[in-house]
Order: sequence, then C-alpha cells, then structure tokens
Amino acid sequence: MTQTHVPVIAIHGGAGTISAATTSAEQAQAYHDALNRIVAAAQSALLAGASAIDAACLAVELLEECPLFNAGHGAVFTHDETHELDAAVMDGATLAAGAIAGVCHVRRPVRAARAVMEDGAHVLLAGAGAEAFAREHGLEMVEPSFFSTEARREQLYRVRGTGRVVTDHEGASMTAAPATPLDEDRKFGTVGAVALDMHGHVAAATSTGGMTNKRVGRVGDSPLIGAGTYADDRTAAVSCTGSGEMFIRVAAAYDVCARMAYAGATLEAATHAVVQQSLPAIGGTGGLIAVDRHGNLSLAFNTEGMYRGHARGNEAPQTAIFA
Repeated sequence: MTQTHVPVIAIHGGAGTISAATTSAEQAQAYHDALNRIVAAAQSALLAGASAIDAACLAVELLEECPLFNAGHGAVFTHDETHELDAAVMDGATLAAGAIAGVCHVRRPVRAARAVMEDGAHVLLAGAGAEAFAREHGLEMVEPSFFSTEARREQLYRVRGTGRVVTDHEGASMTAAPATPLDEDRKFGTVGAVALDMHGHVAAATSTGGMTNKRVGRVGDSPLIGAGTYADDRTAAVSCTGSGEMFIRVAAAYDVCARMAYAGATLEAATHAVVQQSLPAIGGTGGLIAVDRHGNLSLAFNTEGMYRGHARGNEAPQTAIFA
C-alpha cells in the first residue's frame, strides 16, 4: 500500500528590516490576510491531491498577482525605470528544473519557468529568448506597465536619488516612505513557496522583481538553481529571499540540502548553518523557507522579520511578519 504523507505548504514574501512600533494593526492585517489566503489556496490544492510542484507554483502565481509583494504586478523598477522579472521552479521527485530571467512581458513569470522545466531542453532562459519561448508556449503576455505601481515608482525615485545601486535593506538614510510592516526601501522583495505532497514529493518555486534601482541586466539568486531555489526528494525543498549576490556565492539553497545529504544534518541544523553562519560571514542577510521529505519545516531568517505563512494537513494556516 502506498504511504500517504501529510501535505505541507509554506510561503515567503520577502525579508528585511521591520519596525513593529511603527506598524499599525491595519497595515499588518493586510499582509496577514494576503498570506493566509494564498496559503489556504495551496493547502486546499494539496488536500485535493495536487502535486507539490502544482501547489508551489499556484502559491507563487498568487503572490505574483498581489501588489503587496515584489514579484509580477507590483515589481520594483530598474535604474532605467523598467521591469526585469526572474523566476525558477524545481521538482524534487525528478530534479527537473526551469527558470527565466530578465523578462518584462510575461504576466506570470513562474509559469514561464515551469514551461522551461517541462520542455526539458534547457534549464535557464533569459531576456528576449525567454519571452519568445513564453509566447511560443501560449503564456499570457502583457505590456510592461502592467507590473508598475505608483508606490514602486516613488520608491525608485527615492533610491535613485542617492546615486547608488542598493538592495532593499540599504535605504535607511533615504527619505522615509509611508510606514508599512516591512519598510519597502529596506526589504528583500522575493516571493517563494515550498511544498510536500501526499505522495512524499517536494518542490520549490521562487519569483522576484529584483532590487530597486538595479542595473539593467542584473540577475540575482532567485532564478539560479542551487542559489535561490532547490528541491530534492532525498532531502528538502528550499526557496530563498535576501541579498542575492551573497546567496549565489554560498549556493545557499543547495547548501542546505548538501548538509543534510552528506553530513546528516537535520533540516533545522542545515538551515541555521546557512542563514546564521555562512551568509553573515560574507555580509549576507535575508532568509529562506524549507520543507524536508518528512514534513519538517524551517522558516529561517537573520533580518528583523520575514513575510511568511504555512499550513500542515488540514490545520488552519499560520502567518507571521515579525521575528
């Protein structure tokens, strides 16, 4: 008889500096409501028999459509006031993976990443080639203005005025934006999901608009398999959010799985080593979510907070913002 596993879903919507003292209950509630709704949708899918890859992709699609988060609609701007979106998916059952980078017309970047995975010829497509691939596969295309919001445009102007290329957490000295639970000038804007399905398979999906005021052509860790996204049924599924260049340098997502596979580390020990030791050693900040093949969860971060939510089986979803 095939063993049935208790399904698990976890999502993140970015990590960074949070000031609980300046966050109103209404502001926090808006984020909790969005996280809860998205977790519940993926949870329902898993309970109905959906695969881990289906559930993870569904959660990320919903995060991409929510302007509260920096992915899809509501993505941040590059220095040239354009959008360049990245996404990746990985199926732990087969180690199949797909990713796209630097697209500006694909409405749901995670769908394009999954299409690359299912096509199987390549793992990562970028720029015009990735967009041509998306069109050929019938994915919905939009004008770049679809991703724009005035809040993100104002954010760009504040950051660009410094003359620096900054990650979201480096905006402390800039003119303050209207207060939000996670200061939009001081957070890492990536969304992601990891899932364990009832068949015991794990999967991960990640999507991002990148960094405000980033140089055109910059690619972070999110679409890089092993850096910001990784999944392997033998160990865990991982989706990261943080200072992308640092996550790339330590191969953060894969390192979690490698510590489990080769050193026998538990999920908690592996994620702690990466988030609290390897990353800080080179100035890396941010966090990750991970689920292992036994259903253990880790939502680890070394910043003041991280948007996050999860659900196990048919238990009520749980969400959090602050540490």
